[in-house]
Amino acid sequence: MTHHLGTFVTVDGPGGVGKSTLVSTLADMLHGHGHRVHATCEPSTRPIGAFTRAHADDIGGHALACLVAADRYDHLDHEIHPRLADGYTVVCDRYLASTLVVQRLDDVPEPFLLALNDGITLPDLAVILTAEPHVIAQRLTARGAHHRFERDPSIPARELALYEQAAETLRGMNVPVLVLDTGNVTPSEAAAQIASSLGRRPGNVGPSDPDPLTVTR
Repeated sequence: MTHHLGTFVTVDGPGGVGKSTLVSTLADMLHGHGHRVHATCEPSTRPIGAFTRAHADDIGGHALACLVAADRYDHLDHEIHPRLADGYTVVCDRYLASTLVVQRLDDVPEPFLLALNDGITLPDLAVILTAEPHVIAQRLTARGAHHRFERDPSIPARELALYEQAAETLRGMNVPVLVLDTGNVTPSEAAAQIASSLGRRPGNVGPSDPDPLTVTR
């Protein structure tokens, strides 16, 4: 794992679970605590990310998985790594956990996805948001679907099961995982729990850290 001065936090979870709201709330809270914060997202706003976002309904399977990985490496090189090197706390809306879920919904096997992402920087804390399937479905109906996966009513339950598996995969890679049920906490409460976790476990987590943090609420 690449060592850096800053702290890298990723926020993943099913569509409609509140990722974007939490990322914004967390960034504001950390900034208020004196952190230099950079909030970002995947697909990124860079050229590969913009293309991926625009064509995700038309491209699928292994091809989309390769695009997502290519955008991630470009995102790391041009945006994430420079901020981390400057000591920023980088908060990313979607990262590896989403790949291990969304691309598997497209029938891409996990070993292929892990091989594609073998060279990426792992987060110092991976936050996975969850909620009951009916809560997610209600939010998606109110908000409107953003892509083809959110238009399938069977997806929320499948996503939740795959995110449980993704959390276990990340733990096996010595990544601290914080699981938060957004049906039971407000964005401010969730952000406070994340900030508290970062206070306890700053910096990178490598193979010498045998007991990554896992909190489920």
